[in-house]
Amino acid sequence: MALKSCNKVDTNTYEIEVTVDAATFTDATKQAYLKQRKTITVPGFRKGKATQGMIEKVYGENAFYEDALELVYPDAVQSAIDEAGLKVVDQPFDLTIPVMNKADGVEMKMKLTTYPEVKLGEYKGVEATYGETEASDEDIDNELKSMQERNSRLITVEDRAAEMGDTAEIDFEGFVDGEAFEGGKGENFPLELGSGQFIPGFEEQVAGHSVDEEFDVNVTFPEEYAEELAGKDAVFKCKIHEIKHKELPELDDEFAKDVDDEVDTLDELKEKLKKEISERKEKDAKRDFENAVLEKIIDDMEAEVPECMNEQKLDEIVQDNAYRLQMQGLDLNTYLQYMGQSMDDFRATFSDLAKKQVKVQLALDEIAKLESIEASEEEIDEEVNKLAEQYSMEAEQIKAAVPLENISADIVTRKAIDFVVDAAKKA
Repeated sequence: MALKSCNKVDTNTYEIEVTVDAATFTDATKQAYLKQRKTITVPGFRKGKATQGMIEKVYGENAFYEDALELVYPDAVQSAIDEAGLKVVDQPFDLTIPVMNKADGVEMKMKLTTYPEVKLGEYKGVEATYGETEASDEDIDNELKSMQERNSRLITVEDRAAEMGDTAEIDFEGFVDGEAFEGGKGENFPLELGSGQFIPGFEEQVAGHSVDEEFDVNVTFPEEYAEELAGKDAVFKCKIHEIKHKELPELDDEFAKDVDDEVDTLDELKEKLKKEISERKEKDAKRDFENAVLEKIIDDMEAEVPECMNEQKLDEIVQDNAYRLQMQGLDLNTYLQYMGQSMDDFRATFSDLAKKQVKVQLALDEIAKLESIEASEEEIDEEVNKLAEQYSMEAEQIKAAVPLENISADIVTRKAIDFVVDAAKKA
């Protein structure tokens, strides 16, 4: 098996000619015969007893050619690709086989899509904004307000009308042109006024009305609403059964001890929140800085990316989402039906993300090559042990399940990211 020729015929496209010598192909036909002989019937022979020569005489010399080709094809093509020094990113295409027989062997022509040539701009010293990492007084106040909200209670109001911020338990029924419409009716519905649950203008008109009061709410459906109601005027017949007011706990030492058993005072809680918020902001700032640096690098990069690479990445993203849905007890097709989406629509939502991720990986691979970034055996072993601990498996099981070259590639990618981030300038 050998590479006969290799020629670049287009951007990221090569045509190669591969040969399989006669002896190798002849041996492959014998292997195919031995594999299939028990299923072949030849007149005058018991099933499975006919010789290879007799079968070829009855069914033709090429009786085992197709199966023999399947046997030699993978190694022949891979050997030719290795000999040509090509980095292939998809399956061969435009395959033709001008010669295939036991006397001459096999000659194949095919085209290959190769890894694109990447030309980087400046990738060391890239400047990007690094966000604020210190928790502000406003950040702490907002966190405390959220904690108050989570620990609030609803108190029934009997001496006043509903106000924005209250929760009103209402009956409602909607009419367009005097006719009730589907989905426009509800009973004893708890509506928090100001939450934006209902269409614009509805909740504001409930405010000001009292328990047992019956009243009309007049609204216009938004233009982007469901087609049968978009832009139409509607009247909702409403009645309030109960009004509840949200009562927030006082911000004091008792509140602090109630929400966090590790503190004794409100000041201690504020200090703890300041530390936690600052840690979150530091993590967010680092992530955003990293993304901004990579964004600038790929914006300054030149590469004609084969569409198959984008499609492969898109497949990975869709599979990841399908797996996450499965972990929640929902399969992807059911989710798409629920969302009213087709698979094409779903894939389209991730198209830009896939293209961006491919560009980022291309840039990082090129940076790793230019900077001679590699994964050491110690780093690979450390990663294997980390995965083994994470999944409660033995290291050898991880090595059997995950190719070491994949682990090595992940390490190199992370080191390349660290390299450009460490070299970047914070604005």
